[in-house]
Amino acid sequence: MTIHNGPGVRRPSSVILLSTEMASEQIVLPIKGMTCASCVAHVEHGLQDTPGVETATVNLATERATVKFDAQTATVRDMVWHVQDAGYDVLTDHVDLKIENADAAGALEKTVGAIPGVLHVELADSILKIEIIPGAVTIAELRAAIEHAGGRIAESTQDEIAAQGTDREAAARQRELKREQRDLIIGLVFTIPLFLLSMGRDLIHGVLLRHDVLPWLFENAYTDWILLALAAPVYFYVGRAYHRGALAALRHRAPNMDVLISLGTSAAFWYSVFILLAEQFNFYLGAHLYFETAAVIITLIKVGKYLEARAKGATSTAIKKLMNLTPKTARVVRNGTESEIAVDAVRVGDVIVVRPGERVAVDGVVLGGASSVDESMLTGESAPVEKNIGDRVLGGTVNKTGAFTFEARKIGKETALAQIVKLVENAQTTKAPIQKVADQISAIFVPIVLGIAALTFVAWFVLDPSPAKFTNALTAAISVLIIACPCALGLATPTAIMVSTGKGAELGVLIRSSEALETTDKLNTVVLDKTGTLTQGKPTVTDVLEIQDQRLAIGAEPSQAPSSKLQFLKLVASAEKFGEHPVAQAIVEYANAQGISLAPAVEFQALAGQGIRARVDSFDVLIGNSKLMVDEKVNTRTLDKRAQKLADEGKTPMFVAIDGHVAGILAVADTLKPEARETVQALEQMSVQVYMLTGDNKRTASAIAKQLGIKNYFAQVLPENKEQKVRELQAQGKRVAMVGDGINDAPALAAADVGIALGTGTDVAMEAADITLMRGDLRGIITALQLARATLRTIHRNYFWAFAYNVAGIPIAAGLLYPWFGILLSPMIAAGAMAFSSIFVVTNSLRLNNFRAH
Repeated sequence: MTIHNGPGVRRPSSVILLSTEMASEQIVLPIKGMTCASCVAHVEHGLQDTPGVETATVNLATERATVKFDAQTATVRDMVWHVQDAGYDVLTDHVDLKIENADAAGALEKTVGAIPGVLHVELADSILKIEIIPGAVTIAELRAAIEHAGGRIAESTQDEIAAQGTDREAAARQRELKREQRDLIIGLVFTIPLFLLSMGRDLIHGVLLRHDVLPWLFENAYTDWILLALAAPVYFYVGRAYHRGALAALRHRAPNMDVLISLGTSAAFWYSVFILLAEQFNFYLGAHLYFETAAVIITLIKVGKYLEARAKGATSTAIKKLMNLTPKTARVVRNGTESEIAVDAVRVGDVIVVRPGERVAVDGVVLGGASSVDESMLTGESAPVEKNIGDRVLGGTVNKTGAFTFEARKIGKETALAQIVKLVENAQTTKAPIQKVADQISAIFVPIVLGIAALTFVAWFVLDPSPAKFTNALTAAISVLIIACPCALGLATPTAIMVSTGKGAELGVLIRSSEALETTDKLNTVVLDKTGTLTQGKPTVTDVLEIQDQRLAIGAEPSQAPSSKLQFLKLVASAEKFGEHPVAQAIVEYANAQGISLAPAVEFQALAGQGIRARVDSFDVLIGNSKLMVDEKVNTRTLDKRAQKLADEGKTPMFVAIDGHVAGILAVADTLKPEARETVQALEQMSVQVYMLTGDNKRTASAIAKQLGIKNYFAQVLPENKEQKVRELQAQGKRVAMVGDGINDAPALAAADVGIALGTGTDVAMEAADITLMRGDLRGIITALQLARATLRTIHRNYFWAFAYNVAGIPIAAGLLYPWFGILLSPMIAAGAMAFSSIFVVTNSLRLNNFRAH
């Protein structure tokens, strides 16, 4: 039994999809054969014509189509068919799996064939041959389906899978590139002698013909036929993709760059064939054949496209580095036995052993041992992070010193690394608003060029008085067709987006979409939530002031001779050790750090909104705010001014009373992050207004804002009102970024023009954000802004070049310079210029790899 959903099948009828609770699904299809922005539009239209497809977005730089579809009505086979019908193809890969216990072949083929992304399944001689769309289906999904059907992948096959790696799309792309390289070599093998023979004859013809010594090689009865024999393989074989693409485009009445190339080379080739055949019947129609023109154009464009493909491959260097972080194997302990298995075979709950220098295979929690782990590849944080029992470890990070074991918690697509890769890839497939201009121009570009070429031919044929007017008209028309380059327009934005989003990931800045990147460039206001964003997010003791009172030493052993301050801290921390408030925890942690041993506390009582009461070492200890002291009739006048000063500094003062008398003050505060003030100053220097949001009273908010150098702040803002403050600023015409980390920040993050979440915050905040700073370092805001500005500058330069090239190149190709300088552009030079224009755009975008925040 064979289930075949593949490209070889023509109009599809049905395909089985795994049932799902949500009908809407998404798949990424790697596309082959696209050369320009017009191709992008044609593929998008083809996919959108597929029944059940909701949206289709195609990216020329990544050569991928992201399709959202209704799984109940749309099938992947339908999508592949519509892509092929538009004149393009979907990249596929083949997986051969040796199956054990494959008794029910029909059930096995049916179950595996039901996975979206599987195009063809056939079981023969215990080998399951599967054709898949690389990236759309993983080996883990295939394994799960096979096991569900009662089969099992043989161990030997699993080892082969591990050796092959996980980026099957990259491998398939590499094979495609090698095929392109082979075609290019064939083109060069035939074109170089053709060019030398043809041009050599032209160059020496005028010199030697007068002396009747023209070499036999350049002038004999067979020379023209040799030229045809050399040109034919290049035109028919090397240029076949352009001719096929042109026919498909014309069939759909949607001309693209293939039409320009095919029409230009066909005019040169078949004109030459016609001249050559006419001469055989003694009809002499022209002195020059253009076989070399057709061949050189195709070969030069192949050279350009090959170099462009190599350069485009470099634009995804960062994402490739991320994908290669996952090790191919993991050392797993099962049933007391340690064995090395493919990382795809790791299951949730497995115990994994990690030795010094090895990479962590998947996400999990440390069970035993301790070490320091380098997480810089995910967070951008250069310093290794200490890991102990109970700490989280992330797949792809590097174990530095010790050995440890951990329990696998997240595997495959669920790991942090996989999520980062997915987020970056999604950002690269989205379209920035600035790209709409190129899309609109590309829709009419090729028809306009065809019109200009036709007018050029007519103008030369009518106005040129020379005997060579037909040749000149043909040359100029071909040059116009060849020099026009819609590909540079199509690559201007996506290549820059690819490089910048990948670079951002390297620097710990995850950008969710290209639209967010473009909007970030236009920001003029940044709103910073105070707690957890500007501050560390947890209170710490900042000040301890005790009144010298010898009674605090009562009960201490003379040999200990404690200082008044240490005894004061001992009483306070001992009283607070049963407290659940973060402030109580901060006091206990502070005392522990001082090496103070806590005493037993009895009669503990939490006084809601005021403080606590307890008895420690026979002392009655009361800790709380001024209202509590007033209620308990404790006189605090001697410390009121100091308490007010602490409050003015943005700290929270707490009075301590011992046996009814004020004994001192402790101040706690959520301390500012060390980079907070530096970040605020950098934003101001970038002409970005900074606002602080806080629930603190105005006096405290003012004190904190002053410490940070922030001129604008909103005080006493309730969590539910943060979104309102963002909208108020937007109503004033400001482009606002909101930076936060908590659940209650999510509405404000979503409402802002750009939401920026700290990676140390909650998943809810990160889900609502457009940009995530993996390290939680505020300087990532500066990195994001500077990267966005550098990216948009690059895009603008790309567009300037693409427009300037076409605006200047097409008139020159049409013969604009001929009346003054006698220059008529050769189609071969036009082909070289066209190839260079795309390479220039891609290499200009690659400069973003050198971006450094400053």
